[in-house]
Amino acid sequence: MSDAIIATIFQAVVDGNTRGALEGIERALEQGLTAEVILNQGLIAAMREVGRLFEAGEYFVPEMLVAARAMQAGLNRLRPLLVAQGIQPLGKVVLGTVKGDLHDIGKNLVGMMLEGAGFEVIDLGTDVSPEKFLAAVEEHQPHLLGMSALLTTTMSNMKLTLEALERAQVRERIRVMVGGAPVTEAFARQIGADGYAPDASRAVALAKHLLQLS
Repeated sequence: MSDAIIATIFQAVVDGNTRGALEGIERALEQGLTAEVILNQGLIAAMREVGRLFEAGEYFVPEMLVAARAMQAGLNRLRPLLVAQGIQPLGKVVLGTVKGDLHDIGKNLVGMMLEGAGFEVIDLGTDVSPEKFLAAVEEHQPHLLGMSALLTTTMSNMKLTLEALERAQVRERIRVMVGGAPVTEAFARQIGADGYAPDASRAVALAKHLLQLS
């Protein structure tokens, strides 16, 4: 019976069916399944499948977004239970779109995919200055910093943020990954970032790789 409920949650998330995912989670909890099992076998497994479908060209950004929203609704339901169980996240990530740039769909999707993979995400939103990134790094002590830029004119703020981290002598403590439509692997290397991801699915793989979790 529990396998069938997990399969229902899994499929609801893959389909982007938020209501179905939440109803499945309630049934699973009533059956005595732990939040950790529901998270790993239902939500995280589903987001892995969504990532696979995206990379195979069967899913596109809209499908990923609705699946990620269903996953996030489920995660919000489970979070208090996971905290009570003492379940530790894979790592902590500070995320934001750089100063001068108000685009957030890509960044939001990366954040949701990272949460779906088991990371704790602190999302600073858009138009984030180097000073604000630095303050968040000092406050939250993350393992990873993720920066997004959708405009060629704002990409230089990624470099300025890295320089601010260097000056404050916190750069060595964290891994930095960058992404966004105009950003390239070569640009990431040029500014001294630790990695570049072309899309949300590969951002998860990169985060795991940078933290030596895969």
